[in-house]
Amino acid sequence: MIAAQQPQSCSYKQMLASERFHYGVEVVTSRGLPSPAKGSDVAGTARELLAEPRVGWIAVTDNPGGTAMLPPDWLAALLPEHRARLVLHLTCKDMNRNALEAAAWRNGAEGFQNVLALTGDYPTGGFRGWAAPVFDLDSISLIGLLHSMNEGLQVPGRRGRIETLSPTDCFIGCAVSPFKRQEAELIPQYLKLVRKVEAGARWVITQLGYDMRKFHEVKLMLASRGLDVPVVGNAYLLSKTVARMFHGGQLAGCVVSDELLADVEKYAAGPDKGRAFFQELAAKQLAVFKGLGFAGGYLGGMAKPDTFVKIMEMAEAFGPDDWRDFIKEIQYGQPGEFFLFEHDAATGLGDPARLNPDALLAMNRRTGGREVTLGYRLSLLAHRWLFTRGRGLFGPLQKLCARWDGKPGPAGRAAHWMERRAKFLTYDCQDCGDCSLPECAYLCPMTACSKHLRNGPCGGSNDGQCERGDKICFWARVYQRMKYVGKAETMLDRPTVFHRGELRHTSAWANRYLERDHQAGLGAEDGAGDKGAAGAPPADPPAAEKPAAGESPVAAPPGAKP
Repeated sequence: MIAAQQPQSCSYKQMLASERFHYGVEVVTSRGLPSPAKGSDVAGTARELLAEPRVGWIAVTDNPGGTAMLPPDWLAALLPEHRARLVLHLTCKDMNRNALEAAAWRNGAEGFQNVLALTGDYPTGGFRGWAAPVFDLDSISLIGLLHSMNEGLQVPGRRGRIETLSPTDCFIGCAVSPFKRQEAELIPQYLKLVRKVEAGARWVITQLGYDMRKFHEVKLMLASRGLDVPVVGNAYLLSKTVARMFHGGQLAGCVVSDELLADVEKYAAGPDKGRAFFQELAAKQLAVFKGLGFAGGYLGGMAKPDTFVKIMEMAEAFGPDDWRDFIKEIQYGQPGEFFLFEHDAATGLGDPARLNPDALLAMNRRTGGREVTLGYRLSLLAHRWLFTRGRGLFGPLQKLCARWDGKPGPAGRAAHWMERRAKFLTYDCQDCGDCSLPECAYLCPMTACSKHLRNGPCGGSNDGQCERGDKICFWARVYQRMKYVGKAETMLDRPTVFHRGELRHTSAWANRYLERDHQAGLGAEDGAGDKGAAGAPPADPPAAEKPAAGESPVAAPPGAKP
């Protein structure tokens, strides 16, 4: 171990790179002007936290729950002397890509380098009605933008030349939500986490839950893919009210099980209203994070600074091996919850050398299921022969589109009219002009996903349902369809999709044939699962191509055993 340092002497980046465990605290701004007289002196609270020796950093949320609040950079501007110890959340729900880029430039110009890139919650309120969500980018494409800015963003310059802008130095973070009950929710979360790191994320923070096995599984999954990035564990100081909200799915990505809620209700009925239980639970979680080798522990909740410090002191006061007992104690899982790794009875944790055999069987089973419809099978066949470069009718249709493109006349208008009607009836198409049906297993993200996500799931689903509660999670459906063609575990192994808004209400077919959509210049085909005969599952791969027993493309640790 290296010699201990005062947190104030380290930047957040240095903290995560060190061998010392550091603590962070969540700070939430307010809706409306801050008023110390009403107890909403957010800046004062932030300064008080940063003055505490045990607090390494603070993170400022971006409109949690989707409501309108003072933005993170407002608070950051009041704390310029602590810029290296501030983490600003940046979400896609309220800003398009230009506004996100502008926000990143502003943060970089003012020296605020630590950013947690998030898709964001669906907006749930606003003046005289709910705000219209944006989601022009998602977390992966936002990370891609920030990474490109770090490399020196290339933009059109004068006289058509490409100009390279001055590079930024953004320390990009991402989130993952392992607290999913169903296989079809959890595996896409892990797949997207891998893509986030590959896109440029340099640190990871978990979403909220109360099963230490799930926290540990994130580290196991990253290690199995050879991804050595620091992970920060997320602990939240519960109350009875907040626990009920988490249990009811009212805050996306935050999970409280039936068993934990029962304990919350029991302790909350006591004379201290459960405060001792809640604080001890958070302290034990922090102790487990430290014992498991997490880079830090992030503590959230509505409490005064001295309460947060008290919890950190409790965590430090435990015996050196107490965390091992806490692992078995804090296992508030959900019935039938899906785990990727088999658990060791002695430790209560996942065994890095033993993938869950039931999980492997489930992931590798090519089943039909209700998502594999006749329409999906016909779509696979149509894409193979109509829209796959070098196959079938792609060449003749490409020449035909080039002949009609940009010329007035009934032929082009009739073709677009026919396309709109056919795709609306088949896919509920919204005529976006830049189609992602092939990448999304022929489900339209513009209609079937509340956030129009084209690069994988958000973290807001709850027991297979969209965070809005009005539909099945879009990417869980995509996963089930991709299983049918044997591509579930590689469904995100493709270039990041940046939807081209300028193509709206133009022919997606013509844009595909004439290289104007997001696939232009990529060369390789999409991972849509266009192999195999329509109407029947594709044949199993040859034995030499099959994963070895106990292995999976999602997590294939060296020496894995069945």
